[in-house]
Amino acid sequence: MIHFILMLSITIMALAIGVCAWRLVKGPSLPDRVAALDTIGINLLAMVAVLSVFLQTQAFIEIILLIGILSFIGTTAFARYIERGVVLEHGNDQDCR
Repeated sequence: MIHFILMLSITIMALAIGVCAWRLVKGPSLPDRVAALDTIGINLLAMVAVLSVFLQTQAFIEIILLIGILSFIGTTAFARYIERGVVLEHGNDQDCR
């Protein structure tokens, strides 16, 4: 029974990733696309976690952490780009003394 529930949850998360991918491509604005990309990252993280439980292994823990870190950094960079127009600002080196 637990295997059925885990496979059902993986299927539902795959459908959610598909819907978010459609929103990523079709999105009417850049913030919608960023939110869809962040949601894809979260769903992918959850899918790998459920797959780890399904396979009864802890081998995917590093992958889960990597996906979480990359998703956070990507969302932060896109939000900064939307807010300021650039991701990294070039400042004066004289101010860093």
